[in-house]
Amino acid sequence: MTSAEILARRLDKPMGFLGVVFLFVVLGQLLANDPLLVTVLTVLSWVFWAVFVGEFLLRAYIAGFHRTFWAKNWWQLIFLLVPFLRFFRALEALRFVRFARFARFGSVISAGVRGTRSAGRLLTGRIGWLVAVTAVVILVASQMLYLSGSYEKYGQALHEAALATITGGGIEATDALAQFLQVVLAVYSVVVFATLAGSLGAYFLRAADPRPVAPGLAEPLPAPPGAPSAQ
Repeated sequence: MTSAEILARRLDKPMGFLGVVFLFVVLGQLLANDPLLVTVLTVLSWVFWAVFVGEFLLRAYIAGFHRTFWAKNWWQLIFLLVPFLRFFRALEALRFVRFARFARFGSVISAGVRGTRSAGRLLTGRIGWLVAVTAVVILVASQMLYLSGSYEKYGQALHEAALATITGGGIEATDALAQFLQVVLAVYSVVVFATLAGSLGAYFLRAADPRPVAPGLAEPLPAPPGAPSAQ
């Protein structure tokens, strides 16, 4: 194992933690009103972005910059390039409002993708991972609702996004983005509920079978004479 591979493995958990923090930094940029705080959060977000780019290039180096690596990770490259759109926010002064809004949406989605990947790095259990991803989905959806003007207060956008993600309904806004998010979040809630139901069902089925399972065997060992039946 090369020194680059060792470094990449050691950075796995810290990069996951930074990805989660980055999501909240982007949220802070959205809600902050103090110019100094906005500046600090902006600088911090660019520092994080530089770290993410460095980690991506390290993995590309380990893979020998082979085209197979780029074919598998092209979507990550796109989300690394999306933050550059924030340079064009100055176009708001030139009335390019739609482009500036698209740049902000891109930054939020990029942070959400990074947060989701970070949850996968930090959590190995399925239920814990689902909870973390659901929290990321709620934060991203609420920020998009707030940025689009569907809600004037972020607290209301967060509340509606949480209801839609957990129950499949709750978004009262009627604009196109809000209706689109409501459908997406409704589908997500059904998938999460089915996954949780399957995980809990499998857990209770295993708990209900008292027969020991030998290492490496898929089926339980036969019950000893006189042991209660699992039926």
